[in-house]
Amino acid sequence: MPGDESRGVILGLVEGASVTLSSRELCTSSAIELADALASGATSSVEIVTSLMERIADIDAPGSEIELRSVLALAPDALGEAPRLDDERALGTLRSRLHGVPILIKDNIEAVGLPGSAGSTALLGRPVPHDAPLVKRLRDAGLVILGSTNLSQWANMRSPFSTSGWSAVGGLTLNPYRLDRCAGGSSSGSGAALAARLTPLAIGTETDGSITCPASLNGVVGIKPAVGTVPGEGIVPISSSQDSAGPMARTVRDVAALYEILTGLDQVLERVTRGFDGARVAVATNFTTGHPATDQLFLEVVDAARHAGTSMPEITVLEADSSVDADELTVLLSEMSDDLTTFLRRRGGHGPSTLAECIDFENEHRDVELPFFGHEFFDQALASGGRGGEKYRDARSRNVAWAIDQCLTPALSDIDCFIAPCYSPAWKNDLVLGGSGSAHWSQVTQAPAIAGWPIATVPMGVIDGLPVGLSIVGRPGSETIMLAVAAGFEGILDLARGDALRPTFIRPQKG
Repeated sequence: MPGDESRGVILGLVEGASVTLSSRELCTSSAIELADALASGATSSVEIVTSLMERIADIDAPGSEIELRSVLALAPDALGEAPRLDDERALGTLRSRLHGVPILIKDNIEAVGLPGSAGSTALLGRPVPHDAPLVKRLRDAGLVILGSTNLSQWANMRSPFSTSGWSAVGGLTLNPYRLDRCAGGSSSGSGAALAARLTPLAIGTETDGSITCPASLNGVVGIKPAVGTVPGEGIVPISSSQDSAGPMARTVRDVAALYEILTGLDQVLERVTRGFDGARVAVATNFTTGHPATDQLFLEVVDAARHAGTSMPEITVLEADSSVDADELTVLLSEMSDDLTTFLRRRGGHGPSTLAECIDFENEHRDVELPFFGHEFFDQALASGGRGGEKYRDARSRNVAWAIDQCLTPALSDIDCFIAPCYSPAWKNDLVLGGSGSAHWSQVTQAPAIAGWPIATVPMGVIDGLPVGLSIVGRPGSETIMLAVAAGFEGILDLARGDALRPTFIRPQKG
């Protein structure tokens, strides 16, 4: 695999024997495996961080062999924090089970020393004044902030013609499985970096689909918790009613361990290890992607779970129509109009301090900011009048009534959660026409997004060399059960045993 050259390092003693681990082994290990290796003395945080940085330089950075462009910036203090955390471990001071394990955060989340740019040059050179609360929780738990990940600029709420994974600051993030394919959005870099073994853990954010999509397209696990479960301050906003940050990783157990840190909840990992174990799960039979192979694989996965002894009745979940779509867009535009201006004013530094000034900035720097698509959503948001606009209140009221009263509450009346396929295999990137013309997806993200309810995603297999995921929807507060269900599917499918979920970095053939 490109970038996996071994770099033998004597890392310590395990059960009295000298052990040599390669850089590849450190990069491919899960977060909990790394935590166990740290606990046994088989490695150090310095060695892990160094190995990951070397791999990022080899295959991800501009000018590297592949130029995956999933990592937007490296934290300047990562190599200083790692030895300090190793020293704490040596003294017996452990802050959490993930003490000393590195993590990447999406670059719309503020962390001191990182750009916090949301992919826009309008925020470059404007130092982040303080860590977002969720970043403080990560640091307090002893995780190493390794860097920040690229994303769809402004979290993909700038133009209906955007290409997911592109930003003016970070360029276009590629899919590690096939380099001409989409890495999803808007947490593109978080999903791609995990798949490419550049980090064991990542943070994404989702308004509607932005963790779900890159998790599915990159073959990783993610959960968008219910809105408010993870602190939202210090995140470049779209919608206070729909935005949420959430953990992403290559295994469900890693996501559960990170979820404990982000939320302060106990025994999540313990419950997750029991899998289905009494969870009431239904199949949303009408939520299909319209991509035949994806929908067929989903049915096969459901059959496998049933044959393994899990009862899963079938339900029909109310689908959205064009009026629901229109109301959601009105809500997002109106809330962004207010919330983005508030954020820009708080950020400080030289640059736009309102949405209107941001639009002017992009127009003045259109060769950098608008080379492939415009900012139509920004224009519409400015014209909306924000939450004081006459359309907002009615649109939000109708949206919530549809999502909670008509859709989710009836669907979940007798069950803990329901499942559905989410996205087809990754489609080809197209910076000229927009990147989603051949994409297929189900409606599984929309109702929980509007309601602010949780959704989790876990790999369910590979189609023509490209991963696809299965999504799980539940009520607020049921995230632990949802992750346990994800672990149940992970155990039944056992995709980690072979090379199915190992990226191939295939380049498209020319001519």
